[in-house]
Parts: sequence; C-alpha cells; structure tokens
Amino acid sequence: MTFDIGQTTEVIRTYTRADMTDFARQAGLDGDVPQTVPGPLIGALFSYLLGVKLPGPGTNYLKQDMRFLADAPLGEALTASVTITRLRPEKHLVDLETVCMSESGTRVCEGRALVYVEDVGKA
Repeated sequence: MTFDIGQTTEVIRTYTRADMTDFARQAGLDGDVPQTVPGPLIGALFSYLLGVKLPGPGTNYLKQDMRFLADAPLGEALTASVTITRLRPEKHLVDLETVCMSESGTRVCEGRALVYVEDVGKA
C-alpha cells in the first residue's frame, strides 16, 4: 500500500444523551451520565480512522497524544480527522496529526499518533 504526506480522512459522529447513558453504564459510573462527550469516545474516533481508514487494517498503535481544548457538546456533529505528516518506511512508521472539530467550528481536541504499518512503503 502506498501512502503520501498530507493524505487525510475523516469521520463525522453525533453523540446523544442515550449514548452517554450507555457509556455511563458500561463505565460503571453508577448513573453519573456525562453532560459532554468524554475524551475516550473522541479517542475512539481516531482509533476507528487509524484502524479502518488510514492507514487501515493491520495498523498498530504505538503512541497517541491528545490535548483536549474544549468540551464536545452532546447532539452536535463532531468531525474527527487524521492526516499523515511523516512516513518512515524503513522503520514501518507513520506519523499522523489528529484533530476533532465541533459542528460550530470549535477545535475540541488535537494531537498526534504514531503507528506501525508493516507495508507502509510497498506499492
């Protein structure tokens, strides 16, 4: 598979009150339902993109850095994106920028990911 610096993909997801109720139950929060989207659910959007879209199947997480800049409101579409910033085919490594924006244009989260991809340099 061939990758290019600047290659990007995104996913759009809206979390609802029902999603937060499910999250609270599964996290064992004893009815303490979050009023905004928790960080782990935003991180899951990046995980989905890296494992399914770019680089895709066979990707292994090595490192993730996320900085949360604002609350992610419930009921508002969130757009998570990953963009390739560096390729190191000799080491099978791909560096990516990760960004999550709210529907209103607020940058909710930003960071970087480093992943291992066996076939990063193959055509």
